[in-house]
Amino acid sequence: MTTATATIRGTPATAGQPHRSVERVRDILIVDDHPLMCDALALTLTISFGRKLVRTARSLAAALEQIRLHGPPDAVILDLNLPDARGAEGIVTLRRQLPDVPITMISADLENTMISAAMAAGAQGYVSKSLGREALVDSLRRMWAGERVTPEGYEPQAGGTGDAARAELARRFATLTPQQMKILRLICQGKANKEISYELSIAEATVKTHITAIMSKINARRRTQAVLLANSARLFEPG
Repeated sequence: MTTATATIRGTPATAGQPHRSVERVRDILIVDDHPLMCDALALTLTISFGRKLVRTARSLAAALEQIRLHGPPDAVILDLNLPDARGAEGIVTLRRQLPDVPITMISADLENTMISAAMAAGAQGYVSKSLGREALVDSLRRMWAGERVTPEGYEPQAGGTGDAARAELARRFATLTPQQMKILRLICQGKANKEISYELSIAEATVKTHITAIMSKINARRRTQAVLLANSARLFEPG
């Protein structure tokens, strides 16, 4: 972990956001495919918070399996780009499994629209991978207490209309099943039904049934519209 420092901004918890006790965060799940980053984060959390349990997972699928086998953690630190999920997909998927658990997105990508997409998808906060230890610990402490934390310089769209629309879109995407999310990702890659059928080893008729359900859930009429909505939510980032 670098020793670079950076400023962060926060929004106090509102009536619609729970005020949590930092001390209740005893079980933390780190989801990051870089072993060195995982080890550095785990060591930082152990030293700074004295946590009893810090779990790690190298992919979104591994994180979901951890949750299935060992139960939900008290907090999650999630890398933006994973081998099986790039962009807001990771948060959308985990938020469906962990509706009340604070999820911190960590990334070197500080683009305004990406931060907006992550926060709209349900992140409690978004922090830079270049943060020094003290700044990171302070950010996590505030998020675990219920505060929404974003990098200094981040500017939500004026009036909040953009964030509200993204949040509503994220809620729609969160209704997709894991299989439907895979199919939507392949649609966004330009795959035809026959190609999707082959890649996922399912019947083409099953693909069509899933696509019909996807369109209904996200309120899209055509494939092109579904792709535009996914792009707007920054659901799948290019590898």
